[in-house]
Amino acid sequence: MDKRRAAETILKLVGGADNVEEVTHCFTRLRFVLKDESIPRDEEVSRAEGVISVVRAGGQYQVVCGTKVQGIYQELEEMLREKRSRGAAPTPPRRPIGDRILQKVAEIFTPLIPAIAASGLIKGLLTAARLLLERYGIDLAATDTYVILNAASQVIFYFMPIFLAMTCAKAFRCNRVMAMVVGASLVYPQMDALIQNTEQATTVFGLPVLKNAWQIGSSVKVFSYTESVIPIILAILCMAALERWLTRLIPEIVRLIAVPGLELLVILPLTLVVLGPVGIYVGNGIQYLYDTMMGFSTVLGGALVGGLWGVCVIFGAHRALLPIGLNDVAVNGRQNLLAFAGAANFAQGGAALGVCLKTGNRELRQIAASAALTASVVGVTEPAIYGCNLRLKKPMVCAVICGAVGGAIMGIGNVYGDAFANNGVLTVFTYAAYGMTRFAFYLAGIGTAFFGAAALTYLVGFEELPAPGREQNEE
Repeated sequence: MDKRRAAETILKLVGGADNVEEVTHCFTRLRFVLKDESIPRDEEVSRAEGVISVVRAGGQYQVVCGTKVQGIYQELEEMLREKRSRGAAPTPPRRPIGDRILQKVAEIFTPLIPAIAASGLIKGLLTAARLLLERYGIDLAATDTYVILNAASQVIFYFMPIFLAMTCAKAFRCNRVMAMVVGASLVYPQMDALIQNTEQATTVFGLPVLKNAWQIGSSVKVFSYTESVIPIILAILCMAALERWLTRLIPEIVRLIAVPGLELLVILPLTLVVLGPVGIYVGNGIQYLYDTMMGFSTVLGGALVGGLWGVCVIFGAHRALLPIGLNDVAVNGRQNLLAFAGAANFAQGGAALGVCLKTGNRELRQIAASAALTASVVGVTEPAIYGCNLRLKKPMVCAVICGAVGGAIMGIGNVYGDAFANNGVLTVFTYAAYGMTRFAFYLAGIGTAFFGAAALTYLVGFEELPAPGREQNEE
């Protein structure tokens, strides 16, 4: 496939550079924010070379390209730079507030997914190696290699405020380096020690820095910004507004120094006194609601997440759920959201395998086999969803049913993981950290989801359709 030609075709079909307000990408999708969404015709775009499907969701026009997305995006970005350098585009109309919120959530968290996935992979491999070597009386955790790799797997979570500061600054259009300074200030060792010392009062400019500790089960959790999510988002949101105001107010001759300096003098105390505590308590509130739902019935919670996660992926809404899992790791040191989502991932892969085994269409068989492998090994389900399951309808229903059953099985076993890891074969040992019993329920859940979806899809069958892109070749 010629990625340059594919990018040119996609750009033309979505209305050209003048109609593109912004474009980003995730694992499998180009995510356009268009000024006029009525211009592109979905059927024409979905038939373009390199395109699997089209989704309109969250205020974005999402073009699913599968694993080729990064190469197409790079060509597309270069073309947009070239064309926009010839003249400024008109100001786009404002979008509904709900669409803008979902768009910003995606912009903030999507760039972190590869690093989070890599950290989860390392964490899972370390857990597997440690459990294996324990049988031979070898304490892997005491070795330097384990310590170094374990530290690497924890960095993205421990310093989450710094990484989120960077992505928030990009999403909110403000100085990225200054945003990272604010994030780094919150996790600076001396600052962290100051915040966690609840016995001694601390003030900044005479204002009280709020500290606290709360009970979680039998343990006490001390107020800390390491691994936190919401406080830095609130801080950078306010910083962006302050930066725009200061830029208009301060003369250009001193703007280079004055704006960053005043930002830090205002935002850091404001974060420690107001925004940070608000963010911590909002995070605790979200966690309380999630824990309450799971406390009511982990079986029901697992079934809902396992069944509906794939549906959320269709609309891109699963990105909005990521803060729950990240916050769970920050508050409790563990998470089960992605465990249940793993049932959905494996169910999509299993349904694609069922399509591969059932179909007589050679091209569709190749697409389904590749999609099944991608979903089950690395947990990327878009090729399975858009390449075959959703198009054929019945496999998607089978995946939802078996994903719900798999999630319910995990709920019965009260499965948890010690890291925030994308679910696939490579990361299964992330869920072995809390004992072999829970791990056995996790394996039973993903096994039921995968093989159940494959068998159900094969038995139920589906109406044969041409593979994506074949219609165009036949015209």
